[in-house]
Amino acid sequence: MARRCSVTGKGVLTGNNVSHANNKTRRRFLPNLQETSLMSDVLGTTVRLRLTTRGIKTIEHNGGLDAWLLGTPDRKLPDEAKALKRRIVRAKEKRAAA
Repeated sequence: MARRCSVTGKGVLTGNNVSHANNKTRRRFLPNLQETSLMSDVLGTTVRLRLTTRGIKTIEHNGGLDAWLLGTPDRKLPDEAKALKRRIVRAKEKRAAA
């Protein structure tokens, strides 16, 4: 499982630990990833995603998972988010037809 956010695309960064004696050793900066369940109003179920805390805040700021996915162009979404967006669009069309 990659250490990358599905929303923001944040991943692992590298840098140096620098001691008081100015010795440098390599280190990794890991993103603050959380396994979270977000409610989809259109699908009527919860969807589990691995997001950074900033990604969770972005989704909530934009009105929830459905609103964020429908308002974001496909070219900016990763593959798993595109598949989820297609499911939401199909379910929305099915509701409108009924």
